[in-house]
Amino acid sequence: MNLPIRRALIAALLLACSPATPAAPPESFLEAPGPAGPLKGTLVSPGSKSAPVVLIIPGSGPTDRDGNSPLGIRASSYRLLAQGLAARGIATLRIDKRGMFASAAATPDANAVTIPDYVADVRAWVAVLRRETGAPCAWVLGHSEGGLVALASAKDVPGICGLVLIATPGRPLGQVLREQLQSNPANGPILGQALPAIDALEKGQRVDVSNFHPALQGLFNPAVQGFLISAFSYDPVRLLAEYGQPVLVLQGQRDLQVGEADARRLQQANPRVQLVLLPDVNHVLKSVGSDDVGANLATYADPGLPLAPGVADAVAGFLVSASKAAQR
Repeated sequence: MNLPIRRALIAALLLACSPATPAAPPESFLEAPGPAGPLKGTLVSPGSKSAPVVLIIPGSGPTDRDGNSPLGIRASSYRLLAQGLAARGIATLRIDKRGMFASAAATPDANAVTIPDYVADVRAWVAVLRRETGAPCAWVLGHSEGGLVALASAKDVPGICGLVLIATPGRPLGQVLREQLQSNPANGPILGQALPAIDALEKGQRVDVSNFHPALQGLFNPAVQGFLISAFSYDPVRLLAEYGQPVLVLQGQRDLQVGEADARRLQQANPRVQLVLLPDVNHVLKSVGSDDVGANLATYADPGLPLAPGVADAVAGFLVSASKAAQR
């Protein structure tokens, strides 16, 4: 398995005799053509031919189709969301990104990707999803960096009904990274190298990191600079301003990585945007009841925590309402 070395932009069922435990929704495994081998994903289908179908695009770094990462994230956010949506009659396809996990054969180097590469994969997956389900179009749901991929796909990929953007930055990712580094006082000694590096990458220029502080070697590794140059060149607000289909922006107010201000920038970009703010929801869509950073981060590694209340309801309510409106 060829996992990318870039860092992510950051970081029990109760058995009873009665009532019976609900049966898990049926799952099947799908493939889409990739540049060097197949892309792979999991379709969860509740069986309704008329219900919305959703493609779930993972966030940054080595994040798998369930929302987990070998970097310590075991929240299973996408799997739980797929199950929650299936319980509400909505089909989902969650995927492994090009070059990672079960999609490792799609490219020999998972680091040598760009946003247009991921857009090409969205195109392939939307075609497969429509063919397999018979749906006239598919909704594209992007989480975090996946929201940027969804926005970049919206204009050029045929067959997209609309977008669901969850914890999606409302600024170019270079600005987000710059702010994240500056927000931690401990990063003071490395800002003299980090900030000029971001400036250069935003201009499309590669950076010599041979003399960089060890803490920055992974973040600006030459192997991922092509991806960073690509990602930094996209402005989410500009992409969204030009989009004509329905959009849901869903933002947790306990999110340590993407803030409410980002969500409001996206809302203001386009009058078709519906904004939902969930007060005690964090970046991995789990419930957090305080400002304690340690408690917040602990949810990233706890597979036993359920999806936060309100997340699946907000997504399902939007999809059903927007789908009915489109049929009128």
